[in-house]
Amino acid sequence: MAVTRGALTEGDIRSLVKGATPDERAAAAEKLCRAIGGGALSEADRAMAQDILRIMARDMTEMVRRSLAVTLKESPVVPRDVAMHLASDVAAIALPILSFSPAFTDDDLAEVVRLGGPVRQLAIARRPKLSSKVTDVLADVGDEPAVHAACGNPGAEFSEGGLERVLERFERSERVLAAVALRNALPLSIAEKLIGLVAGELQRQLADRYGLAAEAAADVVELTRERATVDLVDEAGRAADIKAFVAHLAKQGRLTASLLLRAAAQGQMSLFEWGVAELACVPHHRTWLMIHDAGALGLRAIYDRAGLPARLYGAFRAAVDTFHALEAEGGPLDRERFRARMLQRFLSRPHTMNREDLDYLLERMDALSRRDSLVADTRLAG
Repeated sequence: MAVTRGALTEGDIRSLVKGATPDERAAAAEKLCRAIGGGALSEADRAMAQDILRIMARDMTEMVRRSLAVTLKESPVVPRDVAMHLASDVAAIALPILSFSPAFTDDDLAEVVRLGGPVRQLAIARRPKLSSKVTDVLADVGDEPAVHAACGNPGAEFSEGGLERVLERFERSERVLAAVALRNALPLSIAEKLIGLVAGELQRQLADRYGLAAEAAADVVELTRERATVDLVDEAGRAADIKAFVAHLAKQGRLTASLLLRAAAQGQMSLFEWGVAELACVPHHRTWLMIHDAGALGLRAIYDRAGLPARLYGAFRAAVDTFHALEAEGGPLDRERFRARMLQRFLSRPHTMNREDLDYLLERMDALSRRDSLVADTRLAG
């Protein structure tokens, strides 16, 4: 082998294959692995190296097999059949290969997750890169430590369905929920479910600590969840799939008049429009026209069709009118300033609104004002 010239002798190879003692074979194995890992291989050298690795992988001595697994754990030279053989070996040999080797396909890794047990699942969950095909299987059958590790792994991709399964299986695991919550990006439906899970815990705590009736605790929780949901859409911005998110809210019974009013009053018109379209079973483009271009009668018609409460129509009308007035004024308002102006004007108009909604919107306006002041102070200090 050209790559081993000067580094590995024919005597070394004979020691590897027919060495009289395990120590001799182990020493030859380590020397061979380092030689293979230290240079580029021609096609002929690669084929010869892989044949030798197959011999090493079946050596009776664990030390020989471990030299192969540890030294070449990240090498592209290790053939897939050797990697799979080592993956079924004892943990000290299997784990280095499972943690790093590029020889495995997604199907290979998924199969090990299904059949390999908790220790191998955890090794796979910590790999530098994981596709959603593998994490889907982890979400379905993985033990809690492995699922926690995968959710906290920035190199692991998750499908929306995989994350839903994680939340279903581990809704009582604080560390798994925290790992999901801290991921760089989450689908809105997953983020909203996380809010619901936290709310469920809050409901229990309120009922236990203050002796609240279950209904009263549920009311407090629902208000908290609605506020967080509207804020969540604000944070997601243009990247959010509002149509799918609204459908999710409707399916969960959370697409309420209160939530839509919070959204409209903050200028979150996209959430309001899609919400009304979902409730009214009318396509979004027609809903948009009835809200924005058909005058008061258009808004009233789509509002009634959506089944929203008559007593809140004035508040919704005020929110839409305020939104249009601010848009007509134009000017260089960024999104935060527009929302602050929207809230301020909306709250100064005469309309009927639930006290809790008013308090929340006032809190939001105060928060926006504090943020503006902080930005101004920072600029002055600079």
